[in-house]
Amino acid sequence: MNSTPHSPQVGPRRLIVGISGASGIVYGITALRLLRELGIETHLVVSKSAIVTLAHESDIKYAQLCALADVHYQSTDIGAAISSGSFRTMGMLVAPCSIRSLSEISTGVTSSLLSRAADVVLKERRRLVLMVRETPLHAGHLQSMLNVTNMGAVVMPPVPAFYAKPASLQDMVDQTVGRALDLFDLGVGIKRWGES
Repeated sequence: MNSTPHSPQVGPRRLIVGISGASGIVYGITALRLLRELGIETHLVVSKSAIVTLAHESDIKYAQLCALADVHYQSTDIGAAISSGSFRTMGMLVAPCSIRSLSEISTGVTSSLLSRAADVVLKERRRLVLMVRETPLHAGHLQSMLNVTNMGAVVMPPVPAFYAKPASLQDMVDQTVGRALDLFDLGVGIKRWGES
């Protein structure tokens, strides 16, 4: 079990963003936009299923999604830079994270660049945040979440914070993604409990 706290990032301000096929592709899109505003170099990998989800949930095209990142990779490109631990990053955010991706990461049996990159982040003891999108959950889902947590990942389902008094769906998304980026010590100006 990995109980060692993550040390502050030294080196490139570079984050991997994975987008899987779960509903909620807006979380990944928003993360890429916020990271660009923060000047963080982004390396994007999109699963095949996410390309299908994108067509159902967003008006932007796949090429436009890829253009939000500094670098993007095909999900089949197992030789990509992000598949190696020697390629230094701050870690990886999977937004949204499907149960399939969670299951692959939790077993270490990776079939795509998305799950391989997440596996590399874990083995290098870097921060991995999984915005798991599924409900209700059965015991297998919960076991996979426990497994990745014991391996050092952070499971962060995208649960809205109503204390922020969101006025729109995008407000809720921004707050949730902002909280996920907090886990990489990247402040994005979200509403915080107890702060005015």
